Amino acid sequence: MIHKEGRTLLFVLLIIFSGINYAIAYFLPSEEFILQLVMAVCLVLYLLVLQFFRNPTRKVDNISDNLIIAPADGKVVVIEDAEESEYFNDKRKQISIFMSPINVHVNRMPISGIIQYFKYHQGKYLVAWHPKSSTENERTTTVVKTANGTEVLFRQIAGAVARRIKWYIKEKQKLVQGEEFGFIKFGSRVDLFLPLDAKIKVNIDDKTVGGKTVIAELK
Repeated sequence: MIHKEGRTLLFVLLIIFSGINYAIAYFLPSEEFILQLVMAVCLVLYLLVLQFFRNPTRKVDNISDNLIIAPADGKVVVIEDAEESEYFNDKRKQISIFMSPINVHVNRMPISGIIQYFKYHQGKYLVAWHPKSSTENERTTTVVKTANGTEVLFRQIAGAVARRIKWYIKEKQKLVQGEEFGFIKFGSRVDLFLPLDAKIKVNIDDKTVGGKTVIAELK
């Protein structure tokens, strides 16, 4: 299944690549090698973009009020105690997941609850693994309040390549664990800020599957 964020782009690319190949075939009919080379390059580029916008169907096996699941496909790059200065203004357990261009870029709810806070921030485009990308890059910040009253903050962060963040949520909206809440185009990152007593279930460099991998357990 192709994500809605990529359908227009894929259609435009199909027209452009078809036009390029038609022009070469029309104006350079004797240059068969050039035509085959250009066709191969266009096909590879198109397939790369196509795989980026794939949107696999995923269902949380057992929705839980105390388990945090991965909000994105990618690799765990940060697990540390960090100061969260936008909403909590105290120390939290931070887990960051880096999404490369080959990962699925759909963002999914890490836990069920009501959106207590949402804000979009314009910003820089530092590489997604840069320590300051969490506070200086283009980003969104969302806080969800769970059924037991615990608040969890998660942040979509644009990278050096990703320059467009999409979100489909608003304050006071109730969402279910695993439900899609956004999308980031090309390489990017998602940060989670959890209570300090949360039990972390992943390690640095672990691969995550959005909507499936258990990241932490809340007490």
